[in-house]
Amino acid sequence: MRVFVTGGTGLIGTAVVAELLGNGHSVLALVRSDASARAAEAAGAEPLRGGLADLDVLRAAVARTDGVVHLAFRNDFSSPEAVAASVAEETAALTTLGEELVGSDRPLVTVSGTPWVPGRASTEADPLPTDGPVGGRGRTVDAILGLAARGVRSTAVRLPRTVHHRGAGGFAGLLTETARRTGVSGYPGDGTQRWPAVHALDAAALFRLALERGPAGSAWHAVADEGDRVRDIAEVIGRRLGLPVESVPQETYGPLGPIFATDQPSSGALTRQELGWEPKQPGLLQDLENIQP
Repeated sequence: MRVFVTGGTGLIGTAVVAELLGNGHSVLALVRSDASARAAEAAGAEPLRGGLADLDVLRAAVARTDGVVHLAFRNDFSSPEAVAASVAEETAALTTLGEELVGSDRPLVTVSGTPWVPGRASTEADPLPTDGPVGGRGRTVDAILGLAARGVRSTAVRLPRTVHHRGAGGFAGLLTETARRTGVSGYPGDGTQRWPAVHALDAAALFRLALERGPAGSAWHAVADEGDRVRDIAEVIGRRLGLPVESVPQETYGPLGPIFATDQPSSGALTRQELGWEPKQPGLLQDLENIQP
């Protein structure tokens, strides 16, 4: 299968491109810079210059490929306005990709986060949140899955709060960046809230399985660790960086503060059972040992 991949040179996208190429697929990768183009070529993909806002480029890419994996997102969480702009850009891009695939029965694999459910681990059957700082992403993913009724084999891979590789990535990566900047390895609240996690290489395997086998309208959970306590995460970060570990105000994390403070474990049991996905890489706390001072 020839696959169009957006976000193919990021932490997750790099793993997905390698997974696709390693399993007999070819890749057309959307790239925004010369450096990204060189990285895509070095990985074995064909680069296509453009960004999520270049809707004509997206339409042309769909016409040249057999399926789409969408990963790109402008990760600007500096203000509520920046988050809203990122969500709006992604919505326009995904809507364009979906409309181009209507009636083709070709796959469109998109990405979202795992939902949170008070008092228990969320499952694949739980709906995505459609309010809050990134609620627009949930509404867009729901619309894309709805394209199953219009001849699109649309599926969604729900990623946990941390997708990690060699100690970097996701919410845990943001905790590390904040710790380096402030001199304190902090956590909001009492730190007993739990975040799910997955290694990027394991997540990449699930994206491939969803592309190849995922039924139209289905959602899958890329969850390896159902819920690591945030204080435990902060303690590993603090030890690796030689910094004190303390509770800090949730406002430390800007627009993401309320999400950081939420207990949000998640289960991927149905995904493992239905798609045969089995995580093989190190868990988050073990992988964070790769953080360098």
